[in-house]
Amino acid sequence: MDRLTPAPDLVVSGRRLVTPHGVRPGHVLVADGRITAVTDTDTAPASAERLDAGDHYVLPGLIDSHVHFRTPGLTYKEDWEHASRAAVRGGVTTVLDMPNTVPPTLDPEAVLDKARLVEGRSLVDLRFHIGLDPERPELLADLDPSVATSAKVFMAGHHTAPTVVRDPAALEKAFAAAAEGGVQLVLHAEDDGLFALLDAWWGEPGHYLEYEQRRPRTGGIVAVAKVIELVRRYGTRAHILHLSSAEEADLVCAAQAAGYPVTFEVTGHHLSFTDKDTSRLGARTRLSPSIRGQADQDRLWRALAEGQLATLGSDHAPHTVDEKTRSVADSPPGLPGVQELAVAVWTGMRRRWPEEDPDTAVTRLVRHLSQAPAELFRLPGKGRIEAGADADLVVFAPDTPWMFSTHDVESKCGWSAYEGWTFTGRVERTLRAGRTVWDAASGTFGTYDGRLLGAAAGTSGDRASADGTQTAALAAREG
Repeated sequence: MDRLTPAPDLVVSGRRLVTPHGVRPGHVLVADGRITAVTDTDTAPASAERLDAGDHYVLPGLIDSHVHFRTPGLTYKEDWEHASRAAVRGGVTTVLDMPNTVPPTLDPEAVLDKARLVEGRSLVDLRFHIGLDPERPELLADLDPSVATSAKVFMAGHHTAPTVVRDPAALEKAFAAAAEGGVQLVLHAEDDGLFALLDAWWGEPGHYLEYEQRRPRTGGIVAVAKVIELVRRYGTRAHILHLSSAEEADLVCAAQAAGYPVTFEVTGHHLSFTDKDTSRLGARTRLSPSIRGQADQDRLWRALAEGQLATLGSDHAPHTVDEKTRSVADSPPGLPGVQELAVAVWTGMRRRWPEEDPDTAVTRLVRHLSQAPAELFRLPGKGRIEAGADADLVVFAPDTPWMFSTHDVESKCGWSAYEGWTFTGRVERTLRAGRTVWDAASGTFGTYDGRLLGAAAGTSGDRASADGTQTAALAAREG
């Protein structure tokens, strides 16, 4: 999945470049898709293209490490063309896709098969989380990092989770194997046995507000406690996805203070909606884990304010309108969100903390949507505006108010829980590898030539060796 045509020389200039060393004025010099320098003076040749961002922020390309782009097998509700359009409109230039497709992505061969299906269909660069096979947890002990560096573990089931780990012995083997292979586990940490017990007692729900009774916070608390114990025992790196309650946040923060390598993600949805919204929106905000109360949302915002969370993710998981309007018992959890993620979080920050310096706020956004996921998942050349990094850049207008409508939705499912929201801040342009992939002024997209990323080999800018290994693996698979 290499780019076929070198990108032209480019200079992106602005008064608010968001770099690892702070927000500063300057010029980002780009050649062949990479940043060659960040300078005070434009020293590029006159033939270089030039883009003046003015007073808008220039961000590193955002990274959504939790998406379900539904290829293969579920493309009737989402596909890579639509999903990657949604991503770049939201400033996202790299995604990590989940394995619960049809068939699920449970081994290296399935990862490479999936990569071939995506080739030529993506506006974003990509990596895949491999799925943990409960019958073969030992595969994680020798997982090739050029294929995947992380493995998704479902500790609870729902409509699109075919490989739930219900056997405690299998879960323990998975933690041991992942520790041996240096694999990052990413976990849907809810307790399936507890939910089954509640389902047998409560019966089928008759209203969306009853959903949380059957998928309560206790499921997450119990599962997170199990994860922490296994991390303590084996030293496995574990990243808890879509953490939803105050108690879970406290548990993980305590584990971090004790020195355990456990981190967590918060989604834009859990920061944006509460259980009160469910009475109005119904299935639109039906999630797994479910939407919690105001106190939980406040605790998640505090985790963001204090830098306790590692990553922000969308858990972009579209379903069709027909699926979402099934009976309460059969309506699948999940909603689209990769397009809305950054602007929803930015809007929330500006409304909750209106007195905060915007440079401080945007630095926080970049930390958790660029730098931290690049480091956590060893993404070569990603997450930073600095020499040697990929020229993935976002021109972001921080104060622009605009209303999100159905017309704006790029996801194939055609709907969003954020329809009618007035956002603050808009992505004006998104560049990947020095080329524009979204231009709000013209409403146009770029070329579908996103790359499959290998693991970083040493420095964050060491792209060539990782790409070469990945290309060789694909060629071998095709041959």
